[in-house]
Amino acid sequence: MRAFVYEFATARGVGRDPNDIEHGLFLEGRAMRNALVADLAAAGHAVTTSPEPGERTDDEPAFRELAGACEVAFVIAPETGGWLFERSRLAAELGARVIGPSLDAIRLCGSKSALAHHWHEAGVRAPRTGRFGAKWDTFPAVLKPDHGAGSQDTYLVNSPADVSAAHFEFHAAGVHDDEMAFTEFVPGRAASVAFLCGPRQCVPLAPAFQNLSADGRFHYEGGELPIPPDLDARAIALGRAATDCVPGLCGYVGVDLVLDDAEDGSCDCAIEINPRLTTSYTGLRALADFNLADALLRVALGEAIPEPRWKPGRVTFSANGSAAFAHRS
Repeated sequence: MRAFVYEFATARGVGRDPNDIEHGLFLEGRAMRNALVADLAAAGHAVTTSPEPGERTDDEPAFRELAGACEVAFVIAPETGGWLFERSRLAAELGARVIGPSLDAIRLCGSKSALAHHWHEAGVRAPRTGRFGAKWDTFPAVLKPDHGAGSQDTYLVNSPADVSAAHFEFHAAGVHDDEMAFTEFVPGRAASVAFLCGPRQCVPLAPAFQNLSADGRFHYEGGELPIPPDLDARAIALGRAATDCVPGLCGYVGVDLVLDDAEDGSCDCAIEINPRLTTSYTGLRALADFNLADALLRVALGEAIPEPRWKPGRVTFSANGSAAFAHRS
């Protein structure tokens, strides 16, 4: 098929300079783009991607040209600023079949507070979450953008004084009060599980541990997989519950989780849904004994695929997409 892969940071030059605060997003975006393009090409698809911009940052003309000439489009963009929503909408308007969630699903998953409320109504375990400005008296908590990606502007707060300090940093970064949200801090092991979603199947992939910075900012530093079998089953079960109640999910969907010490999983919590490709793709493709991008495309288009096969071994991967595979016989 003629496939167009759009990745926001590389297409617009966001964080390209190593001195930029968003340089990590650029590295993650480039790694995801390159991995997906390579896998689609290896499966025999004709792939184009947005050129890196040089000095310009207006990528819309190239986007219109490339999306309008393809059959399917993969949009990798942050929820921040509505970019994932707008680029998915535009690709569909140009006639491409977007391999991703519906616009309603993107809108719901893009808001931390709206998704948490939706989960609570559906009976999915998730931390208490509320918009900044509402009364909040639960500490420790996490203060972060309600629409955000990549752990940008995320702070662990243990007291009202910490909130005031984080609030100052938000304003310095240009984040307004109505764009901020509180989330109850949940102790445990950070993990994620991705699904290939389509009209006939929702296929779980191997769950991974997430490595987050220990400085109270929760910066994503990569991950490792597979995880122990008991935690694997718990992650998939909670991930299914978190995604089953959200209509319109399609394509690659990542669910961030916290797995508690309780062996029965009764205190595990769903944290957020990433309705797009995530950096864990780079680790999963190293462990997969199949072409992950081709499987993603087939499921999204309504085909049924067999249960994924995984190589015997262990993969560790960094936020910039480098992966190390250790074979296990």
